[in-house]
Amino acid sequence: MKKILIVAFALLWASIPAFAQEAAVEKPHVSSTQTVQMTAQVVAVDRENFTVTLKGPQGRERTLELGEQAKRLDEVEVGDTVMAEFVQSLDIEVLAAENAEPGSGSLMTTARAPDSEQPGVMAAEMQITTAIVHEINQEAGTFKLRWESGIEEYTARDPENLKRAAVGDVVVVSFTEAMALQLQEVPADQP
Repeated sequence: MKKILIVAFALLWASIPAFAQEAAVEKPHVSSTQTVQMTAQVVAVDRENFTVTLKGPQGRERTLELGEQAKRLDEVEVGDTVMAEFVQSLDIEVLAAENAEPGSGSLMTTARAPDSEQPGVMAAEMQITTAIVHEINQEAGTFKLRWESGIEEYTARDPENLKRAAVGDVVVVSFTEAMALQLQEVPADQP
């Protein structure tokens, strides 16, 4: 799964214009990742619409759209157990730039388990959105970003970051969500 995320990031990053980094000032950068691994029970299978509904250990249900690449969905039955892993990652980076414009893009990739293994699927989606630093007010601890949809004002969590950014910088927000599901075999001595 790491290879897919790295390839997806490299492909999408290559589509963003090259930004000149200022060597003298380290620009703000924040990252956060969370990973959840669990076993879940299949509570519904919709083969026509390529969806499966899973019930986690705390009783919460989530319906997943698997898409037409889920070729072996006919092997999945209500009551089956799957091993699930979900990863979410958020990365916010400020880069020095000249004449940049806000924008957005996304990339999705999927893979399925080989026929020699239990049915399984892996999917990852990365969304990248860029904004331009429109205004910085260090006294108030606020800043404004110009997105494709317009200008929004924010309060800085760490006002020291405002000293490390400049009007015209590009803010790159990357959100990645990945999941891997694999049907688990039930030992022969269990019903």
